[in-house]
Amino acid sequence: MTSANGTSNEPVRDGLGATILGPRNLPVETENPTSMAAPLTDSGTVPNLKFSFAQAHNRVLTGGWAREVTTRELPVAVEMAGVNMRLKPGAVRELHWHKEAEWAYMIAGSARITVIDAEGRNFMDDVGVGDLWYFPAGLPHSIQALGEGCEFLLVFDDGGFSENETFLVCDWFAHTPREVLAQNFGVPAERFDDIPLDFEHSRYIFDAPVPGAQHVHSPQGSTPVSYSHRMLAQRPLTVSGGRVRIADTTNFPVSRTLAAALVELEPGGLRELHWHPNGDEWQYYLRGQGAMTVFASGGKARTFDYQAGDVGYVPFAMGHYVRNTGDEPLVFLEMFRSSRFADISLNQWLALTPPELVQAHLNLDDETVAALSKTKPIAVR
Repeated sequence: MTSANGTSNEPVRDGLGATILGPRNLPVETENPTSMAAPLTDSGTVPNLKFSFAQAHNRVLTGGWAREVTTRELPVAVEMAGVNMRLKPGAVRELHWHKEAEWAYMIAGSARITVIDAEGRNFMDDVGVGDLWYFPAGLPHSIQALGEGCEFLLVFDDGGFSENETFLVCDWFAHTPREVLAQNFGVPAERFDDIPLDFEHSRYIFDAPVPGAQHVHSPQGSTPVSYSHRMLAQRPLTVSGGRVRIADTTNFPVSRTLAAALVELEPGGLRELHWHPNGDEWQYYLRGQGAMTVFASGGKARTFDYQAGDVGYVPFAMGHYVRNTGDEPLVFLEMFRSSRFADISLNQWLALTPPELVQAHLNLDDETVAALSKTKPIAVR
C-alpha cells in the first residue's frame, strides 16, 4: 500500500520498522508519510510543528464562518495566531477592535475594509485576491464582503489571540445602560430599545446587503498611510526553483509588527537551508504539498508534511528547508513578528567564510567549496 506521492503507508524503511497490525486512519497516514517512516536524518524529540485548519473548530454563523489556530491548537506557536474566515456576499465581520495587530491575506473574492486612527482620520479600501491589510492594535475596523463573497487569512502578533475575545460594538452597546447611551449620543433612550441583546451569540459575522459605492468624509481627513497593500502587484524575485514576494515596512510601512514572504516553489523546488535571526516563523500553505525538515540543535531534527490549508511553525533560529513534494507549484506564506523580513542562508554563510575553514569542518573538496558561492537562494535579497 502506497500514498499519493509513492511512499509506503507502512512504518517500514530500509529494512527497519514493521507493518501496522492494529487500527488505522489511512487518510491521515497518507498525508503524513514522513511521520509514518521518518527519514534516517531525523533524530530526537522535536515539538509538533503542524496543525491543519481542517481540524480546527469552525464557528458557523448567518454570514459565514471562522476557524482559528492558536496556542490552544498548536502550543509551540507562541508568537503568532491565525484565523481563516469566510464571508458570504455582503456579509459583515462586526465592527470591533482588539489588543493585537491584525495582518491579512485575501485568498479568494473581495471585501471592503474600514479603519480609523486615534486622530479621527479614516481609511476605506476594496481589497481582492493577493491583497494585504494591516490594522494596528487598538484601532477599530470592519470587513464587509463584496459581490462574490470572500475568504481570507488573518494573522495576529500573539499566539494566544482568539477571535472569540474581541471587543465587539454590539456587545458594548448591550452591556451599557440605555440611559448612558442616550446621554452619550444625545438621543432619547427609547431609540436603543431594539439593539441586539443576545450576549452569547453576538452578530460577529452576519448577513447584510452588498454595499455600493460608499465613502465617509472625516473632518480630520483621511489617514496619511495606507492600511492595505497589493502584494501580487509586486515584481517577484525569481530564481531557479521558484519565486518570492516580500512585504514588510520597506514597502508596506504601516505593518510594523508583522512581516511576510509569499513563496512559490516549482515541482521539485527547494526553499534552501536557512534560518531567521529575528523571530519565529508562522506558515500557511495555500496550494500544493511539501515537506519541511527542522534542525533544532543538539542533534535533533524532524520532518513534517504539509498540504494546502495547513499551518506550519518554526521556533526562533531553528534551521530548516522546505521541498515541493508534489506535481504542482507549492505556494505558502512565511510570517514573522517583526517589522522586517530577514533570513540567513546556509549557502551564503559558507560562501562568505574562508574556504579553508569550511574544508576543515566538512572535508569538502575544492570544487565543492567553489560551487557553494554560486548557489542562489530563493528568498534572500
